[in-house]
Amino acid sequence: MKKILVIAPLDDAHKQALLAAAGERASLVFRTADAATDADLHEADALLGLPSAEQVKKAGQLAWLQLFTAGADPFAAADCLRPQATLTNAASAHALSVAEHAVALTFALLRGLKSYAQQQQARTWAVSGAMRSVEGARIAVLGLGAAGSTYAAKMKALGAHVIGVRRRALDKPACVDEVLTIEHLDEVLPSADVVTMVLPGGAATTRLMDERRLRLMKADACLINVGRGSAIDPAALKKVLADGHLRAVALDVTEPEPLPADDALWGMERVFITPHVASRFLLPGTMERAVQIAADNLARFLAGEALTNVVDRNQGY
Repeated sequence: MKKILVIAPLDDAHKQALLAAAGERASLVFRTADAATDADLHEADALLGLPSAEQVKKAGQLAWLQLFTAGADPFAAADCLRPQATLTNAASAHALSVAEHAVALTFALLRGLKSYAQQQQARTWAVSGAMRSVEGARIAVLGLGAAGSTYAAKMKALGAHVIGVRRRALDKPACVDEVLTIEHLDEVLPSADVVTMVLPGGAATTRLMDERRLRLMKADACLINVGRGSAIDPAALKKVLADGHLRAVALDVTEPEPLPADDALWGMERVFITPHVASRFLLPGTMERAVQIAADNLARFLAGEALTNVVDRNQGY
């Protein structure tokens, strides 16, 4: 009988969903992250939930790792999972939360809401400056995974002209007006009013937005990052902002993370920072969707069927 270790803060309904998927074909052990023992890890045939990379490294006989998160970068590393193990994530479970956070940040930047929050603290009643509209704006979405596509669909429904940028040349999805591959990014940036990054980690996206590309953006454009902090060169971002380039920037992810208290980005007037909250389990329903993905894959795993949400370990997503 397969032994399935589940590391996550689950309620009884979540546990029952996984137990039902397993039936009599496997033994499930539920642990919180701090309660999982080395013995639990050594004996597990599969691991589900929210483990640390260090815990996964101790689980030497894993055939399958199912994450409840979208990001899988640390677990795709060669020294984490044995080569024959399958890695799956729960990217679609987080799509709504990430997309709605990106929508909120888009409006915050275009309407200048940070300045009004600051004025409230100062008890000042004044008009802070001109606003911009989503309707008619050209919005470039870098990354058309589940979250990027959901954000793109919402912005298109609000009247924006949405340009999707992704790795592979595939048919244009309904959520965008145009779609280009990442090789054409330099052609997209100069005309975009908003550039929203919903990219995974990995070598292909690291420092994608360097100083040259940041300066390709319009001087009054907005930049939003809800993907990976490593996709923007932080030194270059500070430099172009100090030069007065870009209308505003919203960062839910940074490099490093957490952002040190003495980092200059905290004090920059045109920077809006949230502490990587777009994709946590803060929105009701996110955990339920992650558990359902895991339960579906658990049934497939035990039946010897192909799994969904498989991560390409060479790419990290």
